[in-house]
Amino acid sequence: MFMVDVHRLRVLRSVIGERSIGGAANALGYTPSAVSQHIAALQRETGLTLVERDGRGIVPTEAGTILAAESEAVFEELSRVDGLISELRDGRLGQLRMNYFASAGAAWIPPIVATISREFPGLRLDLRLIELVSPSTASPDVEIYVEDTERPALDAPGLISRPLTSDPYHAVVPNDSTWAAHESVTLRELSQVPWVDNDVARGPCRQALLSACTSVGFVPDFSIETQDYPTAIRFVAAGVGLTVVPQLALTDLPPGVVAIPIVDPTPTRAIRVRVRQSAHDLPPVRRVLELLDAAVLQSIS
Repeated sequence: MFMVDVHRLRVLRSVIGERSIGGAANALGYTPSAVSQHIAALQRETGLTLVERDGRGIVPTEAGTILAAESEAVFEELSRVDGLISELRDGRLGQLRMNYFASAGAAWIPPIVATISREFPGLRLDLRLIELVSPSTASPDVEIYVEDTERPALDAPGLISRPLTSDPYHAVVPNDSTWAAHESVTLRELSQVPWVDNDVARGPCRQALLSACTSVGFVPDFSIETQDYPTAIRFVAAGVGLTVVPQLALTDLPPGVVAIPIVDPTPTRAIRVRVRQSAHDLPPVRRVLELLDAAVLQSIS
């Protein structure tokens, strides 16, 4: 068993095309001696006579003609792979894996994906909600996440992280609430009424809120449990208590509710982005980070 040397196949094709050792040498930039050595080595490897002398020239044998013709597909595929490597280096093809949490996905991700798809045609985007990612899922190139401020994690090897923004929480209350016309409401005041829970995952978003409540001496009375911010807000619109959500989740509020900033203290969640170090300098990744920073500035302005 042996593997044909692709370089020697290329020399064979050139010799057959030029019909001479000298012509192939000029075309390839080799010496005639080097071309002859490559042909001799290929014939030894294959056990075939591939070319014969014809006067001062060279003619292919039947075996040589067949081998040269059949190898054309090999060189076409190698050319395609070379082009693919060039495009991957330029960030024009390949795959970009990105994870994000739900409210970031709703507010920031759609316009970012639209821009990346337009600027990097052929790039495959693998988008996943952090809440639905399994441990066996391949690690992302970019991940937007909420930091667990109770147990801050060190960056894993091969990852680079940085802060994006602090997202303050607001109380969402019915229009007829006594707080609806206020410019703000203190966190302690919200202890007086039932709350609609909105984070079934019991993750860092909920913990940031509970820690703020504990700091002023109460635990929220969750009378209704829902699994996400939009559903909880709909309960409030129906007249069931209030809910407290991050500012990023205050998009497309339904009629019948109003969002009031919370003060003294203002609960916040820390939003960060981490990037796979080996992907950090790829053009699509750099562009995603640029677009993400712009989206963050727009959302807080």
